[in-house]
Amino acid sequence: MKVAVTGGTGVVGTALVAALVAEGHDVSALVREGSAPHPDVRPVRGDLLDPESIDHLTNGAEVVFNVAGVNELCPRRPDIMWQVNVVGTRNVLRSAVRSGVRRVVHTSSAVTIGEAKGEVGTERTVHGGRHLSHYARTKTEAERLALAFEGLEVVAVNPSSVQGPGRATGTGKILLASARGRLRLAVDTVFSLVDIEDCARGHILAASRGEPGERYILSGATLSTARAIEVLELVMGPLPRPTFLPDWVLPVAGAIGSLLPLPVPVCAESVRVARHGHRLDGSRATRELGLTYTPIEETFRRTVDWFRESGLL
Repeated sequence: MKVAVTGGTGVVGTALVAALVAEGHDVSALVREGSAPHPDVRPVRGDLLDPESIDHLTNGAEVVFNVAGVNELCPRRPDIMWQVNVVGTRNVLRSAVRSGVRRVVHTSSAVTIGEAKGEVGTERTVHGGRHLSHYARTKTEAERLALAFEGLEVVAVNPSSVQGPGRATGTGKILLASARGRLRLAVDTVFSLVDIEDCARGHILAASRGEPGERYILSGATLSTARAIEVLELVMGPLPRPTFLPDWVLPVAGAIGSLLPLPVPVCAESVRVARHGHRLDGSRATRELGLTYTPIEETFRRTVDWFRESGLL
């Protein structure tokens, strides 16, 4: 099958492209200048804000995987995030219609679920109306746009925190810092995660088995920060334990970080995200798509091996 992938050199896109190639698909990938794509794909230089390059990508494709996007907390240019995540998604969908694409698998995010604090989020959860971050706002709008788009089949997948080989950014930084024994301070929150290979398989299964107009949470485990460190110790042995910050400190740190003129890892929205946490139910993808999840200890083991191979440990 001829498929097209946006974001083919990102963390999720790289894993997805590798899985598609391994299955024997004819893969084209939209890549930005300076990025090195998988050797067995046809690279199309461009980005989501360049409709002409997207048309070159989607021409002749049966399925498009729209993976590209901007994911960061405390952005100094939230307008760029809106342009890429929302306007870029619209550009991909319009191009898919022009090219006669049958189906688009849209990479949304679990942040679009909008569950209340402490609630287990599912695909049927009614969004509470509050966006914890600029990222959550843009991904929610992009998902709504995609699932309501006319003229082609659209299926959304909603990955929770993606972990595994290839991920040392975002929340992956916390795992790396802990593995290095350098995680001094931490927030004992609760979060859900999915193995990167499971995430890639979930995309491919959504292309063949997903119901048009529906979304599927990809989430294999939910655990606290403290429990995540315990699991990491099963892989690596004893590690220095961080000091968990008391809850009252977090809003103060976030307020100070938001006032600083330079990019910082802590701001008001990152504190909101950490204090809220996420508990997500990924069982629909198992029931309806046939996705099986990797045990969390195995995910951490493979991640640590990759850290070592990459010279990060």
